[in-house]
Amino acid sequence: MTMPDSTLSDSTLSDPTQQGPTGLPVADPGQPIDADQSLGDLLGRLTTDFSQLVSTQVELAKVELKEDVAKAGKGAGMYGGAAVTGLLAVLLLSFAAAWGLAEVMPAGVAFLIIGLVWAVVAAVLFLSGRSHMSDLSPLSDTQATVKEDVRWAKRQMS
Repeated sequence: MTMPDSTLSDSTLSDPTQQGPTGLPVADPGQPIDADQSLGDLLGRLTTDFSQLVSTQVELAKVELKEDVAKAGKGAGMYGGAAVTGLLAVLLLSFAAAWGLAEVMPAGVAFLIIGLVWAVVAAVLFLSGRSHMSDLSPLSDTQATVKEDVRWAKRQMS
């Protein structure tokens, strides 16, 4: 994002190496940028600068959300594939285990034991998946840069 050349002239910059949060040079806050500008012009420039800042933050949020959605989508696809293959394995192994236990106890009790084992496994997997999904922190970079911009603006106003 670039500012028009007419906004900051070289003569109004106190230190050309001093930069604001957007990487553009900033004027010395103790000196007027252009003493000949009217209040309306200054407010217009303020509005333009603020809208540029907001649009930059919105773009950053979009990029972050796109990255997070891509990660979540990939993870969800892997969860789905694991669920299908796991279901087949669990079904076949459960029948084998239940019929194996049925050799030493009644078949109904054997199938009940296997069902309870899988209910415990399902609960553990659910809790594990929930903790992994809570690790996502959407918009962390956007929040940090907005806070930095607010701090910078407060310093400029004081």
